[in-house]
Amino acid sequence: MRTGVRLGVDVGDVRIGVAVCDAAGLVATPVETVPADSGSVARLATLAAERAILEMVVGLPRSLSGAEGPAARKIRAYAERLAREVHPLPVRLVDERLTTRSAERTLAALGRRGAKRRAVIDQAAAVEILQSALDAERLSGTPPGEELDVRMT
Repeated sequence: MRTGVRLGVDVGDVRIGVAVCDAAGLVATPVETVPADSGSVARLATLAAERAILEMVVGLPRSLSGAEGPAARKIRAYAERLAREVHPLPVRLVDERLTTRSAERTLAALGRRGAKRRAVIDQAAAVEILQSALDAERLSGTPPGEELDVRMT
């Protein structure tokens, strides 16, 4: 298991949830929710620089069959813009199937309802994405998902 802080990102149409892990790569925790607007890439780059992270982990929404549809293509394009912004920092795409649903169940179990839940659901989904990536790396011994190859020209 590689050591180092990682930033987990759940990209949505309106909001982007952000999570971070400890330097040992054991536990993911929420950081903030970023508006999904023209300044979001710059904000994520700032968060990465402030925490001197090892890499960014971005959730890629696949269908239950594993295929990539329009939503995945949109997130892949966003992640590529992000990777160009933070280059040479690695950006990895990891499967995020069912993470938002899992985050919703967790928040509901904690009694978060309505507006209170909407305010943190994106962060909770980012925690789920990052924690599953950390757990997968710990089990397999290899970095999870797909590292984006952004050639700087």
